[in-house]
Amino acid sequence: MRVRGGVWLGLATAGVAGLIALSLSVGVFDITGDSFGPEMFWISRVPRTAALVLAGSAMAVSGLIMQMITRNRFVEPGTTGTSEWAALGLLVVTLWVPQASLGTRMVVASVAAFVGAMIFLAILQRIALTSSLIVPLVGIMLGAVVSAFTTYLALTTNMLQMLGTWFMGSFTGVVRGRYEVLWVVGVIVIIAVLVADRFTVAGLGREIATSVGLNYRRTLILGTSLVAVSTGVTTVVVGFLPFLGLIVPNVVSMIRGDNLRSNVPWVCLGGIAIVMVCDILGRVIRMPFEIPASMILGVLGAAVFIALVLGVRRRG
Repeated sequence: MRVRGGVWLGLATAGVAGLIALSLSVGVFDITGDSFGPEMFWISRVPRTAALVLAGSAMAVSGLIMQMITRNRFVEPGTTGTSEWAALGLLVVTLWVPQASLGTRMVVASVAAFVGAMIFLAILQRIALTSSLIVPLVGIMLGAVVSAFTTYLALTTNMLQMLGTWFMGSFTGVVRGRYEVLWVVGVIVIIAVLVADRFTVAGLGREIATSVGLNYRRTLILGTSLVAVSTGVTTVVVGFLPFLGLIVPNVVSMIRGDNLRSNVPWVCLGGIAIVMVCDILGRVIRMPFEIPASMILGVLGAAVFIALVLGVRRRG
């Protein structure tokens, strides 16, 4: 069984490698027939593809971590308000320190995302969860409130157009010199693999986790921090990637079960594949114009979310 699983993982990796090669070859600029083509390839195509790989894997793993620590399959950074808090932090630092570096914006957005995630978890501990659907509803409502305040702040400070760009979730502006901070989320994925067993135990509940000697609160803070950093960095560089952390972990869990450590590679590959396909479609549907990857991803994610909700209702 392990050998067969390794074969399937190898085939999936080869498929993702094919998508990476396709992404490197798709674009309006002719990199083969222009003398500036090779340089443009390294300036634009390679950074964009690297950003797709890093952002896709990080946000998919973030959704998996959120689902484990909240014990709910309907949560991910987009349905818990974490992304909206990151956007608020990004707007605040832009208003207060207009000349702030990309690294500074990344730190502030990550801190704001962490604060938002902790507020969301604190709210969950104070309400009666009579249904698994209440958890994402609370997160969506919290995110809507934060998003409304962010929009109002942007409107009163003439930053609404810039805010719309952040919410767009497009890889169009990713070039050499702008995507490098995304390597931070690559480290996040590695950490998630190393501490996967802790998140699995924490997903069993506070009582069981404490009984086997796990520091539940510390594990909760660690998981929230990893999700916050991934969300903050991704929001600063490419914007929102809605429902990605919802689609991939649920599909992988339905096929392979809930073993987080063995599922992480599959979740990474699934996140990369979905983001890559959405971005490639966005580039070729109306070439030379582009449709943001988040738009296609949002339509796909909304359909999957509705299917999951209907599945829960059918099971009672």
